[in-house]
Amino acid sequence: MALDEPKESDEKFDDRGITYVIDKDLLNQVKPVKVDYVESPFGSGFSIGSSMKAGSSCGSSCSC
Repeated sequence: MALDEPKESDEKFDDRGITYVIDKDLLNQVKPVKVDYVESPFGSGFSIGSSMKAGSSCGSSCSC
């Protein structure tokens, strides 16, 4: 997860005032993608979940 400007090869999504940008090819590999902001006793941050199989990156979901 990073801050980036949209490119022609990206798909854009707007949700609750936040614009998400993801490469179209990557989206086809990992969709559906769920992005949520969570707070817990261990801290807070974004939780990202996808259908990507474990071992194909950081796993089937990760937090940033």
